[in-house]
Amino acid sequence: MKPRKPANQEPQGELYRVELEHLIDLDHPLAKLARVVEWKKFDEAFTPLFDEGTGRPAIATRLMVGLQYLKTIHKLSDEEVVEQWVENPYWQYLCGSKHFEHELPIHPTSMTRWRKKIQAAGAEKLLEETIAAGLLLKVIAPQSLQRVVVDTTVQEKAVAYPTDAKLYDDMRRKLVRMAEAEGIALRQSYRRVAKRMLVAVGRSARGRHKAGIRRHTRKLKTYLGRVLRDIERKLTEPRRGETWRQALELGWRLFQQQRTDSDKIYSVHAPDTECIAKGKLRKPYEFGHKVGIVTTAREQFVIGALALHHRPFDGHTLAECIGQVERMMGQQIRGEIYVDRGYKGHNYRGAAQVLLAKPRQKQEPKLRRWYKKRNGIEAMISHMKNDSWLGRNYLKGTLGNRVNALLAACGQNLRKLLRWLAKHPAAFLHALFRILMALLYQPDFQYLAA
Repeated sequence: MKPRKPANQEPQGELYRVELEHLIDLDHPLAKLARVVEWKKFDEAFTPLFDEGTGRPAIATRLMVGLQYLKTIHKLSDEEVVEQWVENPYWQYLCGSKHFEHELPIHPTSMTRWRKKIQAAGAEKLLEETIAAGLLLKVIAPQSLQRVVVDTTVQEKAVAYPTDAKLYDDMRRKLVRMAEAEGIALRQSYRRVAKRMLVAVGRSARGRHKAGIRRHTRKLKTYLGRVLRDIERKLTEPRRGETWRQALELGWRLFQQQRTDSDKIYSVHAPDTECIAKGKLRKPYEFGHKVGIVTTAREQFVIGALALHHRPFDGHTLAECIGQVERMMGQQIRGEIYVDRGYKGHNYRGAAQVLLAKPRQKQEPKLRRWYKKRNGIEAMISHMKNDSWLGRNYLKGTLGNRVNALLAACGQNLRKLLRWLAKHPAAFLHALFRILMALLYQPDFQYLAA
């Protein structure tokens, strides 16, 4: 069924319970943010995704959006954010509760299912609302949306450093578990001998004995091949579903891949992981996906975050990144786009002017300060990696990559908004006055168009 209404919209009060508005400090930044965000936009966007008249009522949209925001602001897991929600009245107020609750609002797995339901387009709505709140509070100026900075980074996947020995053993263990759950009696599982062989690989690696590494790795590869052939012999055709087909295909790809192959597998549980060489001395290779980040040049407010797959050249991602920003803002960028020299030969053909950083050439005085502002995006990327989940992506699949990048952008913007609200109380009062006037005289008021 359609989602429930938030508890704070219920007109009926309670005699023996005090409302949260009378318990908390309404000048707290989170309480101010709760009154600035236009929650009705999320209801309009996400309610059509739910069936009407079948099943029990879905969880309130404001609760789910608020939990996703809190998760990325404080860099928490789904379990942690739900547990801490019970302890914090300001979090409950942000999520639309009317009274203080003493029980978990949802099961943590509901957040995963909700992210799958809204897809990447829904996550863009969450980022779009943070941009709208920034415009309303005047943290960013409308003209700042016409002068942006674009850069790419790597969103690392939550995988261990890949080695052939570990990959062969992980794939074998996965197939053995699946066979036991299916009731297939394997000739041998190789649990005991594979464990000893994996230890031997580590011992040889510490001693830099390359011949020993190769010998023990070949043994682990042999064990994997034997398990694959044994399963294919004993797994009858009626029992071969989509899960088995994908597992066997992944196993044979891993068994047959060579060092020089271009599309290699670097993780069994996240086979879409890619290896990206960034030329860093401390970290020559990063395992994950590229992400294009777009910020305003003046305030370094994140207005776009797009996960990119198949390791594209930076210049070939510019048009797609700008297209996402224009789709969310509902307007075309006609000003300047500042990029580094990695975007030379880009594919953008829009109305804006693309300016490449040229530190060795003389620059015009009026553009010099904006070229210097371009470097600020590096600090924003660092904050998103350390303070949000951009540096370690735990969400599954390509959909998880896209959603995680957008949520990291939301977290960066919301942290900036909360700091602004703590330091500028007058700005909040002005924004609240604008909302009240808009509700009275302009029912179709939109932040981004204001």
